[in-house]
Amino acid sequence: MKNKLIILATIMAAPVLATATTPISGTVASKCIVTTDTDGVYGNPSATKLTTASSDGGVLPIIRYDIITANAYNARISTPISFTSSPSLAGDVVNWTGSTVANQMSDAGMSVFNTDKVVYNNTTEFPLSIAGSVWFDISSEATYGYNKAFPAGSYSAVVTAECIAQ
Repeated sequence: MKNKLIILATIMAAPVLATATTPISGTVASKCIVTTDTDGVYGNPSATKLTTASSDGGVLPIIRYDIITANAYNARISTPISFTSSPSLAGDVVNWTGSTVANQMSDAGMSVFNTDKVVYNNTTEFPLSIAGSVWFDISSEATYGYNKAFPAGSYSAVVTAECIAQ
């Protein structure tokens, strides 16, 4: 019996001769898809204003969200606060306003998105609590200086739309 205990103790004290590490990997696919449906266009109803309002010759940008899993994401949409390209504005101030609203919806219950939205700075967040497709209309308006005319040229700005995991 004593010999068996000595052999067992020797085996347990022996160094481990082989080890293995096995990686585990995976990929998570978003269950929320963001697509530009309509590019926006600024209208120029007066010398001091650029706007996406259709009544002023503009075109609202429209972003579509396809929500595959409800209650997993928030839509975060930011309206412009600067031009990505423009003629020189000589350091003058451009005043920006914008808003985002859920307009078309594949499910009537999605109207709650507008009720439950949170607005801060130039950003609007919508809890995507219902699966389906929803189209967001984004308005943007830029007013130049104090009664100052925008210089002639091309102006561009960008709307940022994201799905943020909750």
